[in-house]
Amino acid sequence: MDFDTVPAKDFGHALRAISLNLLCRNVGAEVAFLQKTFRMEVFRQSKDFAILVHAGQPFQLHSDAAFASNPLTTLLPESGVRGAGLEIRLHEADPDFAAETAEAAGGMVLQPPTDKRGHGLREAIILSPSGYAFVPSRRI
Repeated sequence: MDFDTVPAKDFGHALRAISLNLLCRNVGAEVAFLQKTFRMEVFRQSKDFAILVHAGQPFQLHSDAAFASNPLTTLLPESGVRGAGLEIRLHEADPDFAAETAEAAGGMVLQPPTDKRGHGLREAIILSPSGYAFVPSRRI
């Protein structure tokens, strides 16, 4: 699928199982962070929307303004972080590279890269500019 040109209806119909759509105050800042920190591919980026791909899996970003008629906007905090309690796990993402680049890209490292021998992964916890917790992980 060509994510740069696919009509919205076709894209919506192609999504399966579970997908992510993150609401952001600033789509551009979130895209720049995800691209630099996790090397994600970016498609169809605008002020209000972007499609990103990690390990072949697409997901979306929407600005708050693009969701103005959605009831979720009434639950969004005016300031502070979003997504408390949600971990967005990025399997096959390099936690060491992500931790090295996160702050320069506008993020914050909550947990530096750590070997979690119990489940055989090396992972970090990094907050994006919008406050979402991304967990890049690799097999040990």
